[in-house]
Amino acid sequence: MLEKRQNNGNGNGGGQQQTSSQTGTASQQSQTATQTGTQTQSNSTSITNAMPTIPQSAPAGILTVTQPPQQSTSYFKIAPSQYITFGWNFSYIIATPTHLTVSAVCENGNTYPVGPTNGIIPGTATSVVWDPYSYQTANPNLPLAQAEYNLRIWGDQGPDAPRAPGYLTPNSGLTFALYTPQPYTPISSGWQCAGCSGALSQYISHPAFAGIVATLLVMFLSGSALLRRL
Repeated sequence: MLEKRQNNGNGNGGGQQQTSSQTGTASQQSQTATQTGTQTQSNSTSITNAMPTIPQSAPAGILTVTQPPQQSTSYFKIAPSQYITFGWNFSYIIATPTHLTVSAVCENGNTYPVGPTNGIIPGTATSVVWDPYSYQTANPNLPLAQAEYNLRIWGDQGPDAPRAPGYLTPNSGLTFALYTPQPYTPISSGWQCAGCSGALSQYISHPAFAGIVATLLVMFLSGSALLRRL
């Protein structure tokens, strides 16, 4: 009888230990779930706070080029130490882009990065300096053509992003031209103006030229005759 009571006592103790272990495990799981939920809520809150609140009535962000002027086409030389500065300002930007992409699209269809960092600059930048001669030297397989170019600037949403409240609208309103200057040739070395002589020959061969000469000759002879009568 004494041994049976001892065995029963040991069995009750094991059940209590098992129940206590289960209770501790459930408590740990509950605490872990609580911590996970709190961390998820904290991350969600930080993401929400990082994203700006943009009302749908807000105007779309605008980039306006201020240098060079857009009213006329500016011509720039592809030559050593001939830098080109493009400048602009922003309006109605609420969601500031992380970076801007600046490129020059030639009328022949080629696209060239603008600036020393392969066309990628900070999103808050308001200007970029381009050295086309250095680019020409470093990229002989894709040289800059003597032609007109369209300057294009866009943000994180890409070059074809639609207008959206508070976000930058891509800009492609500036047209400029590049040319390569010809080396100087002194007249003493035998230089001739081919265009000048060609233009003179065209005037002489034109039928109107002969008519003008004939008219002047008749006027001169008629005036001479009148003076003799006087």
